Amino acid sequence: MQPSFRALRHVALACGLLFTLATQGAHAADASGEKITIMVGGITKLIYLPARLTEQLGYFKDEGLNVELLSQPAGVDAENELLAGAVQGVVGFYDHTIDLQTKGKDVKAIVVFGQVPGEVEMVSSKAADTIKSMADVKGKTLGVTGLGSSTSFLTQYLAGQHGLGSSDYSMLPVGADASFIAAIKQGRIDAGMTTEPTVSALQKSGDAKVLVDMRTLEGTRAALGGTYPAASLYVQDAWAASHKEQAAKLAHAFVRTMQFIHTHSAEEIADKMPADYQKDKALYVSALKASLPMYTADGKMPADGPATVLKVLASFNPSVKGKHVDLAKTYTNEFVSAK
Repeated sequence: MQPSFRALRHVALACGLLFTLATQGAHAADASGEKITIMVGGITKLIYLPARLTEQLGYFKDEGLNVELLSQPAGVDAENELLAGAVQGVVGFYDHTIDLQTKGKDVKAIVVFGQVPGEVEMVSSKAADTIKSMADVKGKTLGVTGLGSSTSFLTQYLAGQHGLGSSDYSMLPVGADASFIAAIKQGRIDAGMTTEPTVSALQKSGDAKVLVDMRTLEGTRAALGGTYPAASLYVQDAWAASHKEQAAKLAHAFVRTMQFIHTHSAEEIADKMPADYQKDKALYVSALKASLPMYTADGKMPADGPATVLKVLASFNPSVKGKHVDLAKTYTNEFVSAK
């Protein structure tokens, strides 16, 4: 029996209605899934491992977030991208929030990944006989990721502790990873500040030795006088205020990652990371083991951290020295504490 014209018309109308509802639903999902772009100050650095690891574990998707991770080797350049509105967040050093406040920019850290810098001042093996400490860097060329970056901040502070001003040595921006290693091997820098896995790679090749180690709380307190929160996710205040739900979801995803790091071995964590991050798997795992103590367990700001960072910056940075800084506005635990 052939269906009547009226029946076919009803079926067609019903299909049309379902298509319309489905399309509207897709559009609603697109609207709620607004892309969040995060610039990472060197995405393969272990200090910033939580960024890629969160993506690899699927935690952004679990929160219903559409997150794009980009990489910029120097934190100061990532900061500029944030201020220009090109990205919504930066995974970089917390100290930028203090520096920016003195310049009239309202930026705050909403998740803290590292309770210490994870940075290491490496001295070239060729210069190791003449550079025994930061007191010996007068007239030397020191590598940093970028001028105005956190590595340049820390370099100036460490040299300043030995009575050296920034005019007593040269700072050369050499980036990170392969470009840093090349600068050491080519003799363009006598010493420089870098992170894992570059530290372990240089030690394995014999091209450089550790001069100042800030991968642990003990080493950081010895070098900087206290806990020094570093790797973090920071955003503009205005974005956090207008995107509270997204900020809370981001924070929750990252806190899950910090808990994963503290409940899994270096080998298990490495297994979750992209293969091209670990060209030498054994070296990567070894570097990760050396780095595990630096990560926070809950994404919260260490209570004594902001004051230490301010003390360090105020000792040499003309933008910060003598200026009033409201530390309470440079970070918040609101989002990592949200249920």
